[in-house]
Amino acid sequence: MADAFHTLNCRGRLLTLDRPRLMGILNVTPDSFSDGGRYQEVSAALRRVEEMLAQGADLIDLGGYSSRPGAEDIAVAEELRRLSAVTRAIRDRFPEALLSIDTFRPAVAREMLDMGAHLINDITAGLPRPHLSGQDPDMLATVAAYGDVPYIMMHMQGDPATMQQAPAYPEGDVTQAVWLFMVERIQAARAAGIKDLVIDPGFGFGKSLDHNYALFQGIRRLTRLNLPVLVGISRKSMLYRLLDRKPDEVLPVASALHLSALQQGARLLRVHDVAEATDVIRVFEMLQTHGTL
Repeated sequence: MADAFHTLNCRGRLLTLDRPRLMGILNVTPDSFSDGGRYQEVSAALRRVEEMLAQGADLIDLGGYSSRPGAEDIAVAEELRRLSAVTRAIRDRFPEALLSIDTFRPAVAREMLDMGAHLINDITAGLPRPHLSGQDPDMLATVAAYGDVPYIMMHMQGDPATMQQAPAYPEGDVTQAVWLFMVERIQAARAAGIKDLVIDPGFGFGKSLDHNYALFQGIRRLTRLNLPVLVGISRKSMLYRLLDRKPDEVLPVASALHLSALQQGARLLRVHDVAEATDVIRVFEMLQTHGTL
């Protein structure tokens, strides 16, 4: 696999990707599509972090801005309010935890990194979106200035408020569109001075149901960019709408797709259900051990 031996330097702590890694999702928002409102209180958030770490999470991805389809924009000050107390509490209670901040705003990234966060996970890949407030063109420079902060770049067509309104790829190949986008953003991030990059194809972000499944089949192709690929399909509409289920009722099929993603070369899984994803990785590693992949 092209990215099997990458290592991410997370503020001086090395995360090796010689095996798949799990990123546990923690949203401190009132309106995220699956867990909105559950972890707004610091005590609840800490309990959830403790649970995910015990279940095998290698990183915690903390988000204070809902990017679900149709989500409303919020002020920078509100995003910071949601994140600040929880970030401090996590760093105090679980100093061993690697903490990723899910934000597209440089001001938020700076403040959270100064509080001790380790990675930035950006749905915009540093590209300004006209309908999102609080952006400026300095996200790449902001991350680069810290020297040892990995940057996760996601592909998104449009912005959260409008991205699912008839998404289309005129070239007819969604994987090729994501590939070309990532080539450009990798070049921009490298030029800014960012050393460690991760790419996220952006399932559910400006993609129809068919787009999502075509893109999923293209994961192996994306690994040829020679960067770690992160896959985030946990409880997403590409699963529950296809099956006519609720988001928390699609865990079996999500586990099947997680295994398929790993078989295609994905190195990080961003998940709500950490214990079950840990089991998937154990099965994947056993298959590798016996040379069946």
